[in-house]
Amino acid sequence: MILRKVVLIPFVLLCIAQSPTMRGQTTLAATPPMGWNSWNHFAEHVTDADVRTAADLMVSTGMRDAGYIYVNVDDTWQGTRDANGELHPNSRFPDMKKLGDYIHSKGLKFGIYSSPGPKTCGGYEGSLGHEVQDAQMYASWGVDFLKYDLCSMQDPMRELTAKNNGNTDAAFKMMIDAFRKMGDALKATNRPILYSLCQYGIAEPWKWGPSVGAQMWRTTDDINDTWGRMTIIGLEQADLAPFAAPGHWNDPDMLEVGNGHMTTDEYRTHMSLWALLAAPLLAGNDLSKMSPEDKSILLNKEVIAIDQDPLGKQPTRLYQRGDFSVWTKPLADGRVAVGMFNTALDSRDVALDLTQIGFAQGATLHDVWENKDLGKRTGIYSRNIPKHGVVLLILSK
Repeated sequence: MILRKVVLIPFVLLCIAQSPTMRGQTTLAATPPMGWNSWNHFAEHVTDADVRTAADLMVSTGMRDAGYIYVNVDDTWQGTRDANGELHPNSRFPDMKKLGDYIHSKGLKFGIYSSPGPKTCGGYEGSLGHEVQDAQMYASWGVDFLKYDLCSMQDPMRELTAKNNGNTDAAFKMMIDAFRKMGDALKATNRPILYSLCQYGIAEPWKWGPSVGAQMWRTTDDINDTWGRMTIIGLEQADLAPFAAPGHWNDPDMLEVGNGHMTTDEYRTHMSLWALLAAPLLAGNDLSKMSPEDKSILLNKEVIAIDQDPLGKQPTRLYQRGDFSVWTKPLADGRVAVGMFNTALDSRDVALDLTQIGFAQGATLHDVWENKDLGKRTGIYSRNIPKHGVVLLILSK
């Protein structure tokens, strides 16, 4: 099993101004990217056939039409470099150009994975010293999305920090320069390739991600298919709302819906929280084995619409009281999405004061998961929520 967890380095954040070339640029990823990624289910065993099957199923299940567009091959596709430095895929991926063409023929987009270090998390070839060459290769394959994972770049960063008696400034600059080098290389291809930074939230990438050409950046270490890990990641995003906007997305990692280790209520909580957070929605399950419940969660049009709202706002946590929290997200049409979360081990009543979120005269409520209009309410609205459950509402005047 490949271990992807990293030891984080406590960097001192340097001020990096957004480069002039980024201003006025056509917005790529105007709404949070949606798609599927191979890692959470297939990990290092993924093959060309698995990816083609996923593309087929994204069409037949309705995922493509619901907005899931990217088909992303994660780590372990790489083979070796030849004498000219050109990277060839391994035997599980006989022809990446043909794979990209197949994905595109389905009306989908093609994503791939690499690292700014010499090796990927799985020990395969990274892009260090070959950034321009690799970017041009991706463009020739028709790649539309690059996930760029810090991984082995951390070793020279730690060495540099040690040489500087624990001062992390130079190591931080090394990381920034590495991400910017690939960002510049992608831009030079003249192909719109979405650039996703995977560096676990080290040194607050939400503050400098746009300056290196990225449209999204991981804010945490890896997710896994457990209630505890998912909620730790999701609920720690509350302070990042100012940094989300069209073309600039905080990424709390991929979706685990359908991988089988959480309950339906827990997966609804997962999907609700990611939608409110305006997070990229990258499914990571085996699409050939989706249950009706999995489909009802991943394909819920109203939940997806909250995530894809063109205003691009993350929510404000109205309050957290022990195991209860209420989050509010403004929508472009003047309505407000509200998530009421119960993380307790039993069902509890959770209350929402409508006056606190701008509805002093009351609001018309719609329950998203129940697809039910609740009518006009005033004052305090209370609901009994099952353990690890959520009520997701749309409020309008």
